[in-house]
Amino acid sequence: MNNKNAALHTVLIIGAGLSGLTLAYYLKKKGITARLLEARSRIGGRIFTSYQEGTAPLEIGATWLGKKHQALNNLLTELDLGIFEQILGDSAIYEPISTSPPQLVSLPPNNDPSYRIRGGSSILINTLVEKIGKENILLEQIVTNISSTTNGISVKTKTDEFQANLIVSTLPPFLLISTIEFEPNLPEALKKITAATHTWMGESIKVGLRYSRPFWRAENSSGTIFSNVGPIPEMYDHADAEEQYFSIKGFFNGAYFSISKKERLEMVLTQLEKYYGPQVRNFVSYEEGVWRNEPFTYAPYDQHVLPHQNNGHAIFSDVLMNGKFYLAGSETAEQYPGYMEGAVRSAQRVAKQIIENHSSLVS
Repeated sequence: MNNKNAALHTVLIIGAGLSGLTLAYYLKKKGITARLLEARSRIGGRIFTSYQEGTAPLEIGATWLGKKHQALNNLLTELDLGIFEQILGDSAIYEPISTSPPQLVSLPPNNDPSYRIRGGSSILINTLVEKIGKENILLEQIVTNISSTTNGISVKTKTDEFQANLIVSTLPPFLLISTIEFEPNLPEALKKITAATHTWMGESIKVGLRYSRPFWRAENSSGTIFSNVGPIPEMYDHADAEEQYFSIKGFFNGAYFSISKKERLEMVLTQLEKYYGPQVRNFVSYEEGVWRNEPFTYAPYDQHVLPHQNNGHAIFSDVLMNGKFYLAGSETAEQYPGYMEGAVRSAQRVAKQIIENHSSLVS
């Protein structure tokens, strides 16, 4: 165990995704410097935009927001980041049953459109990193143990040990209790709820294809797809904000997490061929994100857990270990849990708790 980080930190945050970075940003505005421990070799957590020069950015993780997501929109405005409306069009390709051909159906007017972040969702992540300082984020730090001490909290990773006054976990709650040991143990009531808490996007598979031209925008066609047959249940036009580069992106049936990338690609192309013909095979690149295979996002449940089950439960607002351990992350938000909005709201809640409970830390 390397003890080079044995110096006392004010706040340690586990996870450098949207919740962790936003929390560090809000704390820094109050003069509190936080150190973030990230298990992955990259920042962003469940936000991950794939960039290739001369092509459209592809969102492999969190993608959409709405006007009702006020906390996220306010953060984007504060950071001078723009949004643009998701293209749906006037019609969609609809495949109700396997024994009938796909149909082109009219879409009703959309009074509550979805939006994407201009330049890709990772622009938000990168901007937050600039604000809090890259030097305050340590990558490849897999936390294994959290212990209450006389003076604060001790955090052990696979390579280091850290000491802090306060610690905040932004991990999905079930992943937290499945992968980290606590001394003393967490309250039984919390463990019971956490064991049955759904992990946002944990079973999701996102797939996307880049193309040199948007052939789905031709007359009597659409880039919006809804299928009851699959394996793609939904797909959307995924051009960049400037309409310079083109791609199409959607969800893939999560049951196919264990097959190979090559097999999933062939299934994607086979389905799209039904709508657009053989031109779908002239793609520039294929991207996918199988979140169930991400060990720092997903852990298999011990019981059946429904989508969003226990997300936003009031117990996640409790402060643990004699006021030294806080829980954040999208699943813990009382409003819009399981969305980017929830991630930002959870960061706001914990920042407020820390500032109110530990006023001596505020400069």
